[in-house]
Order: sequence, then structure tokens, then C-alpha cells
Amino acid sequence: MLLSAEHLSLNFGSRQLLEDVNFYLKEGDKTGIIGINGTGKSTFLKVLAGALEPDGGTVSRDPNVQVSYLPQNPDLQDDATVLEQVFLRAPAEFRQLSEYEAKAMLNRLGLPDFEQRVGTLSGGQRKRVALAAALIHPADVLVLDEPTNHLDSEMTVWLEEWLRAFRGAVVMVTHDRYFLERVVNHITELSRGRLYHYEANYSRYLELKAQREEMERASERKRQSILRTEREWILRGCRARTTKSKERVQRYEALLGQDAPETDETVRLAAASSRLGKKIIELHEVTRRFGERTVLEGFSANLLRSDRIGIVGRNGAGKSTLLRLTAGELAPTSGTVEMGSTVKVGHFTQEGRELDLTQRVYDFIHDIADEVKTDEGTFSANQMMERFLFPGDLQSVPIGRLSGGERRRLYLLSVLMEAPNVLLLDEPTNDLDIMTLSILEDYLQSFPGPILAVSHDRFFLDKLAQTVWEVRGDGQVLRCEGNWSDWARQRQEEARPEKAERPRSAERTRERKLKFTFKEQREFETIDAELAQLEQAVADCLAQQGQCGSDYLRLQELQERQAELEERLEERTERWLYLNELKERIDAQGR
Repeated sequence: MLLSAEHLSLNFGSRQLLEDVNFYLKEGDKTGIIGINGTGKSTFLKVLAGALEPDGGTVSRDPNVQVSYLPQNPDLQDDATVLEQVFLRAPAEFRQLSEYEAKAMLNRLGLPDFEQRVGTLSGGQRKRVALAAALIHPADVLVLDEPTNHLDSEMTVWLEEWLRAFRGAVVMVTHDRYFLERVVNHITELSRGRLYHYEANYSRYLELKAQREEMERASERKRQSILRTEREWILRGCRARTTKSKERVQRYEALLGQDAPETDETVRLAAASSRLGKKIIELHEVTRRFGERTVLEGFSANLLRSDRIGIVGRNGAGKSTLLRLTAGELAPTSGTVEMGSTVKVGHFTQEGRELDLTQRVYDFIHDIADEVKTDEGTFSANQMMERFLFPGDLQSVPIGRLSGGERRRLYLLSVLMEAPNVLLLDEPTNDLDIMTLSILEDYLQSFPGPILAVSHDRFFLDKLAQTVWEVRGDGQVLRCEGNWSDWARQRQEEARPEKAERPRSAERTRERKLKFTFKEQREFETIDAELAQLEQAVADCLAQQGQCGSDYLRLQELQERQAELEERLEERTERWLYLNELKERIDAQGR
């Protein structure tokens, strides 16, 4: 046993974050702490790391056990260099022994300038310096708060492998579901001041949690059934005041006093958006330079209503720059960005709005809008706050009293309150709990406009993206049809060394034969009929418009339907051209 925490209690203002809970960590344990934002996950880690004393209970460690702690918001020395910060408060001889390893780790984490001052780093770079410092120091227990935040995909995969090979114990808060699936062997859920322990990775945890909740519901159904029976018996009146009757009444009162199983509230999202015309956002030969560095060169794109685009690339490659150009917040060095007259962009940035920490939650949202129209009806600002898990008592507190995850959720609500019809999301999953992430993903799939999302959350991009843009950092943007896993497979295939040719075939190389995939063959056979149907639907729509008379509401509906059909027809016509061109090349190759 490396660490044990027993009978912990902790109160934070009006919230009971921990209530008489126990936690044990033994060698080889890799534990993920999960729970909705604001339940006290980061505070619990502080207690385990010894950075915060609980109100009650004890945390015990073997005197020889070394603990290394990565806080959610590390406190770093601005005047130190990156390398000095990593070895701060470490003996000089340890730095001499470990400097090469530390430099290799910093390179992996995208921090090659070891002499750069910490005060000049971005928030993400500072977190990565703190992560390197936590990992490089000898430790039996690693306590990590959101270690995957601000890591790109390659860094996250590297950290996965590093932690899987780590021989000590790990306890961490993370919302990266692939990370929880591949690294941890134990999940502890913090809910309403209690801890629920599961010997499982993420997928197994979901099964075990469902089983636990079903057992609790079954017990509650049984309790309610017994209560109904006993209540009827008591109302009829017992025949004699016997000891047995008194015991039965006491059992009834005991059952009545039991609490029903508690469940966490969930965020409820409803699609709120403004009307969107046919023309959305078009980028024509866009180039953007910063001094001598070219981030984008000659990039063109035409956003369609149904686009679900994931944007990936190394940190600093220019992903956020691409979003800002698309949003019209940054002017291109050359080229043009054209935006339709009905476009209303909701830009969820990595840094978030500048929040006044003294302003009340209620006032912050009311300053944006008093109400919002959704596909479920019109909701007031108060109702929307409640749907985003900000009940009345939390609406009146200053923003500074909220946890990091709650502030992120509040910022997301502020973006959606503006009823955008185009969403640009820059790292939307950072600091959001898993339950909110799942609901956000479902909401985005039903969003009626295009979505561009910069994210290093692989699970999120697998669920959302239909196309991936990889920003290379040299001005180029590569496009891949499919989600994150499809893109990763394509990258792996490109990175594989070419197979050595067999001696028998050394004298001649054969050209790769062009052919349809099975899906393309089926699509080629049916696309003519599909185009005919779309053309007929447009014609029918026009005919119906001529019969509307003075029914302007019906006329508007038909015009919107016509715009959607014409957009679909244009998209499928482009696909028809591609497939026919490919067919001609295949036939020419056969000749």
C-alpha cells in the first residue's frame, strides 16, 4: 500500500465535496478520477498530494514513498528558463544525471527551446513544462490533474505509452476517454461527496456502473412496493396492539426514512440557431504569414451546411489561426474570406472570454441574452442556466467561485445563448466532464449548421468528424475523408517504409492499377438515379410554390426546402463528375 486516505471530509463553502470517504492506492494501480464539473476532483487530488489538509480524516503514506504532483493550474517561476523550471528545487547532482532525459522529454512535448523564459510561454506551454517536471522527478506515486490538456495527438500517444510503462502508481483526473480506456485499471467516481470504486478501465466501468444503478433502482422499486403494502396495513388498523404490530410499524418507519438512490444532474442541450442561407463561408486562396513564417498558403474551402470538420496538427502549427481566419477575426495576408449575409458565427476559443471573476453568473448570461429560441421551445436565461447545471443558488455567486470546469461550461453556454448557425470550436473538450462531453457530442450531431472543431480529443473527433483537415505548419493543409481513426490510419500508411522489392521483380515495376472501391462502385451505379430524384424534387418544390397564393409561411418553408435540395444537388453533381472522371481513367488504363 503506497497511499491510503480514510474517513476524509471536506467542505467548500456551502458544498460538501467529500463526506467520510476512503481511498487506497497500491503499487501498480493506475486510477482515473471522474465526475461532473464542480464535484471536487481537483480538490481531492490536492488532498492526496498533501497540498491541502482535509477538514476530517487522514492521508497516510509510507515515509519512503515519493509523490510527484501536477496541479491543474501550475504555479511557475516566470524568470526561470524552461530547463531550470523542470529541475527547480532538485539537487544539482540529480540535474546532471537527468538533464539528457529531461531535454528529450521537453522535445517530445514541443518545447525545444530550453533557455526560453517561463514568463514568455503560453498557458498550454506552461502546463507542458509542469508535466515534464512532474514526470522527470523520481516518484512512486504520480498525482496528475488533467495531464492531456494542451497535448496534441502525438504527445498524448507518447504520454499513454510512458504511463503504461511506469512501474509506480498513478492517480489522475482526465476526461480523455481513450486515455481512460488504455492506461487505467481502476476508476473512482466522485459524486455528491461519495466515492464509487470500479476495478476496470473506461468501457468496463460503463458496464459496471450501469449494473450498479440498475441494482439501486431495483432495490428502490422493492422498497416502494413494501411501503405501499405496509401503508395499507397501517391505514386499515391493526387488530391488537401486539409486540409484533409495533415491530412492523417500526420496520415501516425505518423503510420510510431510507433515502432513494441519488443520481447526478445532467446538462440538457437544445439546438438553438438562427436561419442559415445558401452561402455560408468561402475561403479563396487564403495565405497567412507571421513575419517570415507562412502558416497557410493558398488555402481554399467552401463550407456546406452539413460539414463536420475536425482540425488536427501539432501544437503551434496554425489550427487556431485557421479558425480565426474562418471567423473573420483575422485578416489574411492574401486571398479572401467571404461570409454569407445570414451567417452568425459562434466561436468557442481555447482561451475563452475574458471573464470578470467578480461578476455574478446570472448577470454574465443576462448581459448576452434574456431568452433563446430552441427546437424544444423558448427558454429564459434562468432556465438555460439550470439546464447547464447552474441552479438558483449557483447563479448568484461570483464567477471566481466556480471551478475550472464550471467556468468552461458557463463559457460554452454563453456561446450557445447567441444562437449561432456556424460553430467554430477550439479545444471544446478541455476541462469538461465526461457526462457533459457525451451530451455535447449528441447536440453537435444534430446541430443544423456546419461545425469546425480543433481538438486533440480522439474520442470526440471519432464521434463528430466526417472530414479531417491536418494543418502541417508549413502552409499546407491536408484533407482526409473520415474521422480521427481514419486519418491516423492514413498517416501510419504514409509513414511506413516502402517494402524492399523481391529479386524476381527487380527488373520491372508495375504501375498501381486504378479501380473503384466497393462503395464507389455502388455509388457510381446509383448516382444517376439519385440526381434525377433531386432534380424532380426541386421541380416539385417550385411547382408547389406557385400554388401557395397568399400563404407566405408555406412559401417560406418551400423556399428553404428548395435551397437545401439545390445545395444537395450541387454537392452530388460534383461527386458525379469525380466518379465519371475516375471511370474514364480506369477504362483508359484497361485499353
